[in-house]
Amino acid sequence: MPHQHHLTQKWCQENFPSFIDKDHWPPNSPDLNPLDYSIWDEFANVIDWNKVKSKATLIQQLKSSVKKIRESVVVESCTSWTNRLYRMSQNDGNYLN
Repeated sequence: MPHQHHLTQKWCQENFPSFIDKDHWPPNSPDLNPLDYSIWDEFANVIDWNKVKSKATLIQQLKSSVKKIRESVVVESCTSWTNRLYRMSQNDGNYLN
């Protein structure tokens, strides 16, 4: 994957003060990736899959559906992220139960 290449990682480390390298970022953690596991579910549920008949209608549905994601879902997901991050740091970085 291009973003994991050592030169990309080096550039990011030099240019982003808060950069988290590939060895420390949990890409499949439901605890730390609310977009993947919370907001994405909301997004998939608001798409009218019956209207998707082609690439063009899929794109149209994606664009209109993203506007239908409830603000409360986004706010709740982002608010709880800080708490989950703290709890994981107290749990030696292990998944939460």
